Amino acid sequence: MKDRTVDVSVVIPVYNEETNVSLIIPELKDALHGLGKNYEIIFVNDGSSDKTEEILESAAEQHKDIRLITLRRNFGQTAAMSAGFDAAVGDVIIPMDGDLQNDPADIPKLLQKIDEGYDVVSGWRVNRKDKYWTRRLPSNLANKLISLTTNVHLHDYGCTLKAYKRIVLQSIELYGEMHRFIPALASVIGVKVAEVPVNHRARTHGNSKYGISRTLRVVLDLMTVKFLLSYSTRPIQIFGLSGIISMLFSIFMGLGVIYWRIRYDMVIANNSFFLLAVLFFLIGGQFIAMGLLGEVIVRTYHEAQGKPTYVISRTRNLSQGPFPDDAGDL
Repeated sequence: MKDRTVDVSVVIPVYNEETNVSLIIPELKDALHGLGKNYEIIFVNDGSSDKTEEILESAAEQHKDIRLITLRRNFGQTAAMSAGFDAAVGDVIIPMDGDLQNDPADIPKLLQKIDEGYDVVSGWRVNRKDKYWTRRLPSNLANKLISLTTNVHLHDYGCTLKAYKRIVLQSIELYGEMHRFIPALASVIGVKVAEVPVNHRARTHGNSKYGISRTLRVVLDLMTVKFLLSYSTRPIQIFGLSGIISMLFSIFMGLGVIYWRIRYDMVIANNSFFLLAVLFFLIGGQFIAMGLLGEVIVRTYHEAQGKPTYVISRTRNLSQGPFPDDAGDL
C-alpha cells in the first residue's frame, strides 16, 4: 500500500467497540476488495477504555492497509472523524460508524455516484432499526429543520455513511457536532450532492453513544451553521443591520418624546421612553461595533492556519499522511 496511490479511504471513529471492531474488519475488506481499487481503512480510537485499542493494534500489525490513530482521550465523534480525514490520503473519503449498523456492502453504491460526477454522496437509512421516540422521531424532525435552514435537502443528515471527494473535506474545519453538516457546509463551494438508500442494521453488540441530548446539541450547532452559511464572511451585514434597526427605533422614540415635550410640556429628563431611546441608540452602536470587529476576526481567521480539534497519542501505518509513521507515543 505504501507504494501505490490510494483511491478510497474509509474512516471509522470508534469508542469502546471491542466486540464490533473485530467483526467489521472482514466485512470491510470483503466489500473493498471487490472494488478493484487501492484502499486504506483508518480506525480512530477515540480514547476507548476497553480492549478496542488492543484489538486494532493487532489488526494493524496483520494488515498494512489498516491504519490506526489513537487519541489521548475521548474528544467526541466529530474530532475523531476530523483526525481520520486529516490522515486519509485517498481520492475519495468514506466515513462510517464502527457499531456494525452501517453496512460496508453499501460502499460500492456511494462510489458509483461519485463516479457519476457527484462531490458528496449521503446515505439514507430508509428502514432504520432504532427506537422511534428516542431516535427516529427526533432525527426526522432535526433532518427537516436542517434541510429548511440550510437549503440542502437530504432525508438523513445523521447517517454517518457518506462519500466525499477529498477536495471537499480540505475546505472544511470540523468542531462541535459539525460532521453531520458537511453537505451543507460544502454547499458554499458549490458541490454536487446526491443521496442513496443504504441498509441500516440493528445494534447487536455494545451500547449506543447517542441520546436525546445529542439531538439538542445538533440544533444548537445548526444555529452556528446557519450563521456560517449566511454571514461567516460578512458579519457586518447581520450585526450592522441589527444596529441600524436599533438606532432607527431609538430615533423614532426620541422624536416621539420631543413631540410630547412640545405638545404637552412634559418633563423628559426622567421619562422612561426617553431613557429607552438612549438605550436602543447605544445598543445599536454596540452592534455596529461588533460587526466591524467581526470583519477583522474573519479576515484574521482566513489568513491564519487552522488548529486541529484533537491531540494524537500514537499512529500506525500512516507514512503517506501528514502524521509520522510511529507506533509509539507522539
